[in-house]
Amino acid sequence: MRQKFALRLLSSAAFGATLLMALSAPQLVAAEEVQEAKPATETVTFAADRVNTFSGAFLAARTADVDHDYPTAIALYQKALQFEPANLEIRERLMISLLMNGQFDESLKQADALKEDTAVERVTTVIRGLEAIRSGNYTDAEKILVYKGNNDLDRLTHSLMIGWARVGAGKGKDAVNYIKSLKGPGWFKVFTEYHMGAMAIVAGDVSSARSHLSAAITNQEGVATTPDTFMRAVMALARLEAAQGNKQKALDAIAVGDKLVANYAPLKALRESIEKGEKPEQQVKNATEGASAVLFSIGSALNRQGAEEMVALYLNIAHALDPDSADTLLLLGGIAEKMEQPKLAIDLYKKIPDNSPLRRISELQLGLTLAQTGDIPAAREHLKKLIESDPTDIRSYVAYGSVLSDAKDYQAMAENYDKAIDVIGPVPLPGNWSVFFQRGIAYERLKQWDKAEPNFRKALELNPEQPQVLNYLGYSWVDMNRNLDEGLNMIRKAVELRPDDGYIVDSLGWAYYRLGRYDDAVNELERAVQLRAGDATINDHLGDAYWRVGRRLEANYQWQRALTMKPELTEIPKIEQKIRDGLAEAAPPAGQTAMATPAQTAPAVTQTDAKPETKSDASPEAPKDATYTVKNGDTLRKIATEALGDGDRSKDLIDINPELKRNPHRLYPGQILKLPPKN
Repeated sequence: MRQKFALRLLSSAAFGATLLMALSAPQLVAAEEVQEAKPATETVTFAADRVNTFSGAFLAARTADVDHDYPTAIALYQKALQFEPANLEIRERLMISLLMNGQFDESLKQADALKEDTAVERVTTVIRGLEAIRSGNYTDAEKILVYKGNNDLDRLTHSLMIGWARVGAGKGKDAVNYIKSLKGPGWFKVFTEYHMGAMAIVAGDVSSARSHLSAAITNQEGVATTPDTFMRAVMALARLEAAQGNKQKALDAIAVGDKLVANYAPLKALRESIEKGEKPEQQVKNATEGASAVLFSIGSALNRQGAEEMVALYLNIAHALDPDSADTLLLLGGIAEKMEQPKLAIDLYKKIPDNSPLRRISELQLGLTLAQTGDIPAAREHLKKLIESDPTDIRSYVAYGSVLSDAKDYQAMAENYDKAIDVIGPVPLPGNWSVFFQRGIAYERLKQWDKAEPNFRKALELNPEQPQVLNYLGYSWVDMNRNLDEGLNMIRKAVELRPDDGYIVDSLGWAYYRLGRYDDAVNELERAVQLRAGDATINDHLGDAYWRVGRRLEANYQWQRALTMKPELTEIPKIEQKIRDGLAEAAPPAGQTAMATPAQTAPAVTQTDAKPETKSDASPEAPKDATYTVKNGDTLRKIATEALGDGDRSKDLIDINPELKRNPHRLYPGQILKLPPKN
């Protein structure tokens, strides 16, 4: 399948973080499908004013909470507390909702009231400890932050914050020695070395700072574990050397970062500043900003699918302590996008300071997010202005091309990439492969294959191991009955490179189908359905393959499932006809007589850090024993929709499963939930 891709220009996920495999806490999955943030405050007031009972306020608040509509949840939890002021469960969720809504000071009041509540001790301790650091009560901060548990992540977090409390108290050398004595798994190293270096800088110990920051940036595992913290270490060392008058050493540090993380905008801006002879100030200048950096380090490392609430929790606290941190704001914007809150994301992008090197990235991402809200004209106008402001910035063309692709304006998309390639010039770099790939897609959709194919070939020349290009070109050849052996081998290679990509595995299965190798098609398409559950096109393909091998009942089942998965509107009547009449007798396989191209989901733009569009997982009907086993990516609303036929019955799932009442967001793969009776 030539799949659609979601575009992100800069985020931790773009670099890939692997820290969580080492953590002892169970994996979190997305707690609920998220509705767009409520833009009008009167919605909150109206909802709260309508409620006149505790149960009504509680259930309405819980529904808003699992939908990540935090302003509404806050108002309703506060309403519920008017009926039961001592209700701990309500206070717990109110505190979390306040944090998630960026209201740190208000959440602090709840944290003080709940400091003896073991259910939320993990959160209240951090909030209270950070507030003590922010207020200059460093001795109190140390007492609050003492950790006696056995969770490595919590132990690291508390220890780093205690270290910063000691820095605030004027005991910088003691703070560094304290962190140095911390024992833990190997992934601790990039965190501890960076923070020891930053602590030594604040304490004025240049030699110690240089030693620890150098250790942080020579730790290659740090890029995979926490790329954002790794880059902070690179830039801290470069700023340190520049401040000491060591311009070449500063540029050498930047070169290390460039080698491992290409095209990182803040690093480029820092290099330009140092080359001019400037001495940029450090990002972390005091204990409060250091404590904020701890939460940023942990939150950015956890940033991956399914952990959005936890990441947002850490980053919102970090933002409260250091409100001008551009990288924190940018990551929070990305989290808001993942949680389908584009208006909140836009507000966060707008807060990034004008003088920040991340400002242009935020403007580009803002344009893409405008498109997510459905305001395509505004998105196009915004991104066109960015291109005009700097016609040499290839990222602007990439972002604009993504919006044009979503709008299916392939002529404008092709013209956009024509201009981008003119800017690139006659000697493109390997990183430019995606621009040629996208131009190839545009021309392919315009049915100008003579222009499309050279672009795909150029993309492969620049990046021979790029699975997306291999998949797209190979699939296109097979689909057009051209270069069959080469095309099939390309798709096979793409599968080898991305064995867990359901879309690419689907391409291989469908290529076998087009070649009349139906048994092979079934094998690959069954695997694709497992890898990318809930995709209408893949299930439709599997239904076709089942039909060809005589498995007619299973074919009809897959087609029926495809109809429930929001297929393209043009595909619905075709699937319905197959359910009624089955498939016509198969035409000769590709390679004998040319076959008509079956309808496909229209492809969109991809790039080096693009990720496939996330689609809902689908589950079969509720089993007879009325239980449901949670899968990765499941949400309460999704489970309620698929197992009970009504997404609004997520509150019934909460009622029948007591473990969800305290925290409805705590879902993890393998968890068994009871199901209430269907209505």
